[in-house]
Amino acid sequence: MYFDGIAHREGAGAGIVFITSQGEVLPYSFTLTQRCSNNVAEYQALILGLEMAVDIKQLQLQVFGDSKLVINQILGSYEVKKPELVLYHKYAQRLVSWLGEVTFQHVPRKKNKRADALAALASTLSLPGQTQVVVCQGWVVPPPNDYEEEESEAENILFLRRSFDGVLLRCLGTDESLQALQEAHSGVCGEHKSGPKLHFHIKIMGYYWPTMVKDCLDYARRCKACQLHANFIHQPLEVLHPTVASWPFDAWGLDVVGPLPKSSGGHLYILAATDYFSKWAEAVSLKEVKKENVANFIRVNIIYRFGIPRYILTDNGKPFDNKLMNKICDLFGFKQCNSSMYYAAANGLAEAFNKMLCNLLKKAVSKSKRDWHERI
Repeated sequence: MYFDGIAHREGAGAGIVFITSQGEVLPYSFTLTQRCSNNVAEYQALILGLEMAVDIKQLQLQVFGDSKLVINQILGSYEVKKPELVLYHKYAQRLVSWLGEVTFQHVPRKKNKRADALAALASTLSLPGQTQVVVCQGWVVPPPNDYEEEESEAENILFLRRSFDGVLLRCLGTDESLQALQEAHSGVCGEHKSGPKLHFHIKIMGYYWPTMVKDCLDYARRCKACQLHANFIHQPLEVLHPTVASWPFDAWGLDVVGPLPKSSGGHLYILAATDYFSKWAEAVSLKEVKKENVANFIRVNIIYRFGIPRYILTDNGKPFDNKLMNKICDLFGFKQCNSSMYYAAANGLAEAFNKMLCNLLKKAVSKSKRDWHERI
């Protein structure tokens, strides 16, 4: 099948020539009833020819055209950018799917003279052999995209899987699963968790896909920030001696991290507090560590939010061991315990959180390392 379309001021036309396997020539000429561009006329000619091929149930078809744009868009080499061509392109693709084996090939205009002449003429054309051509009138209107709506409805179907806990988890595809991995591991609230913890976190988020365990392990291992700032444990394992807390927010461990590289806001230190029962942590960035800052942090971030604790555990630094801290303890009625000097393990939970916080900031901050105060 050879096709060609032409459009000018006087009107538009489409020419189609079928050549059978026995060499018989079947010419068709259509006068398009609406004004259009050359590209639309080319699509009109192609679609009219494909519709005729579908009507005669042609299973094998070779399509030749001199429009490089249309041929390459049908083959997928070119992207359809103009909105007026999108519906024609989709309808042509749909017609091709109804046929059997269809091939497309771009040919020069000189090899497409018959279809070009049929498109240019609006009356009877005498081909070699005095073949009579009847000029028809027509205009292709792409049908409503019902099939696209069906496809979009199929894409919008939500697949769920019930977990062992009875919770329904949403099943994700390849692209969505990668997006979930990126967001859970290193997104806005990502903590660069290890593979098993990342898998558990995504399940809590309510997502599932068949290879999520393997994908979580591989993603955590390939994370560049995790490889650069991973912990190297050289100390042999020992028996743990935990600090016992009776209920949530009963005991807090406080410590200061720093001095750190000066941030763009002028901050140098981090004051952190960790609940010994729930492991909940509170942290603020400070420009300098003063007793007033520590007292205000205990009052606003701990007492006003979680209630009065039974005791707090701090080191013997001047910001923690002073008269103002004694007044705060007497005012709210809690005790302050000081850890042994030069023995950081006495307040081990706070030290462990400080280490984890520093590692997390190393992974999350930018190359300038001056925006760490915005990440807390």
